[in-house]
Amino acid sequence: MGEPARAPHDASPLSDPHLREHGLGGVVLSRGRFLEVRRDDVLLPDGNQATREYVVHPGAVAIVPMLDDGRLVLERQFRYPVGRVLLEFPAGKIDPGEDTLACARRELLEETGYHASQWARAGVVHNAAAYSTEGIEIWFARGLSLGTQRLDAGEFLELCLMDESELEQQAASGELTDVKTLIGLLWLQKWRAGLWPLDWVDAGSAAPEIINR
Repeated sequence: MGEPARAPHDASPLSDPHLREHGLGGVVLSRGRFLEVRRDDVLLPDGNQATREYVVHPGAVAIVPMLDDGRLVLERQFRYPVGRVLLEFPAGKIDPGEDTLACARRELLEETGYHASQWARAGVVHNAAAYSTEGIEIWFARGLSLGTQRLDAGEFLELCLMDESELEQQAASGELTDVKTLIGLLWLQKWRAGLWPLDWVDAGSAAPEIINR
């Protein structure tokens, strides 16, 4: 049975009418534990019709954790779809109804064991917009203190501490290919250069206030 097409969640109906596609209905092709694959019929701007197949994803966060000495906390993890170990900033999917900062704090603790006293939201990355709804919120974390790592069952990763210059070398050589990590590195460099501001909040406050810019 057909289902209503999903409306784009960040577009006004009046924005860019000469480019917009309008959903006409669709079907779920597959539904897994947290991913769903859909095929929708769409009306194109010129009046013709087409189909779009895409993955519905709950969204995720990625964290750029900065130690007091300037080094960054990263992970090395095998990614089965691409068949290789990737160097990445800590990240994870958002649970239903979960606040994105709460998710970032949880994922940082679970994957690395670190707590952060200050946080700043950078922005959202659509890492595969042609075939996925996934948006990854990039968060920065500083004032780190080490606690106990709490990996999920079946999760295997290796932590590594790197200078910004080392990570930049990985990017320049083509070894660093993970989108969220490349964007996190870019945002870090722009922030340190005073070009892209970050509004830092105190993680210990129930209603955090901006403490530095």
